[in-house]
Amino acid sequence: MAAATPRPLFAPDSTLAERYRATRALTEAVLAPLSEADATIQSMPDASPAKWHAAHVTWFWETFLLRDHLAGYELFDASWPFLFNSYYEAEGERLLRKRRGMLSRPTLAQICEWRADVDATMEDLLDRPEYADLIELGLAHEQQHIELLLTDIKHALFSNPLGPAMWGLRDGGSSVRSLEESNPQAESPSRRTDDWLTHPGGIARVGHQEEGFAFDNEGPDHRVMLEPFALSRRLVTNGEWQAFIDDGGYRTASLWLSDGWAWVQRKGIAAPLYWRDDEHFTHSGWQQRNPDAPVAHISYYEADAFASWAGARLPTEFEWEAIARGQDTSGGNRGTFSASAGNQLDEAAPPLPQGTGELFGDVWQFTRSGYLPYPRFQPAEGAVGEYNGKFMAGQWVLKGASCATVRGHSRASYRNFFYPQQRWQFTGLRLAKDEWAKDQ
Repeated sequence: MAAATPRPLFAPDSTLAERYRATRALTEAVLAPLSEADATIQSMPDASPAKWHAAHVTWFWETFLLRDHLAGYELFDASWPFLFNSYYEAEGERLLRKRRGMLSRPTLAQICEWRADVDATMEDLLDRPEYADLIELGLAHEQQHIELLLTDIKHALFSNPLGPAMWGLRDGGSSVRSLEESNPQAESPSRRTDDWLTHPGGIARVGHQEEGFAFDNEGPDHRVMLEPFALSRRLVTNGEWQAFIDDGGYRTASLWLSDGWAWVQRKGIAAPLYWRDDEHFTHSGWQQRNPDAPVAHISYYEADAFASWAGARLPTEFEWEAIARGQDTSGGNRGTFSASAGNQLDEAAPPLPQGTGELFGDVWQFTRSGYLPYPRFQPAEGAVGEYNGKFMAGQWVLKGASCATVRGHSRASYRNFFYPQQRWQFTGLRLAKDEWAKDQ
């Protein structure tokens, strides 16, 4: 009997105030297992320290809600906006991203004190309908940073030669159990039918069309022409990726885009990030790798090379979205967030791709679409207009959600985006084929 889908962290009948409190509490729950040192280190320029994430999202609330809309509000500390502004040019000078790991002060405790002060003050605005849209944006922003916090701390712990665990699944207080054992009802990819979802092609309407929140980069909705195509029902697995490696996939230049081949040669890439022998690094330390689970932590370059090796291709973002219309966007593996744990962290199920047969969850899925503005796109006025629009160059769109994504955060029109060499996020792939070639 299949396990029931956990109740979304933010149920449709939740009030804005309830969702605000739940989001803020979830950030605190992710921080809870971390020491001061854990929360301070920055393992690479693409990642940020955990306490910086906790502070930045609080800076967002203080800057765009409290400072701008609450009469008489005084900043908690006037020197902190310089530290915790991310990329908003309209908000002035800021600390260089690569130097965020130098912030030994303020301490994590001081940041948490700031968070509590902002939360208490935000109560005055949560039931004000004129601020609802901006609060929705702030919630989505903090949910994004919860996922980034999880992936950034994973890279930081991986960079420690001891490979420490953030959460341990303990058996008798000694060894860490296999993470797959923690979800015995999860459907194994090896038991699923290996087939394709077909689409007849034609004119499709894409972009955000429903009621409710969406980021500005998800619209305006518009029409695209699709040729007949097929999308795999399942994600590519660790076992299939191992076959790619064994067949010389990382040594065969003809499979790779020119920039990708140069990257492989320059960086000595020979496997996904976090792999060694038959193990991979997880939030619970080094674990045996499940060959039937979806492969994760690959770059766009690797995804494209694998698709070429498999005689297939990556889908476009519009093909993926056309298949996803009407699918359950809150389903799939978001193992960190569980209704049984009071919609807080379930430490028995740290983020780990397992394979559920759902379009949403497990890993973000690469598409062959560049991250570009839709027809008639206009960024919002003011500093919040810098949220997405200025990054629409040189990156690739990913669809779906990952095992570290807050349940209910994603939707069919959602556009995640990363540079082609980046792979510290839970990124994977689902193959596509032109319909005429599907059975070739």
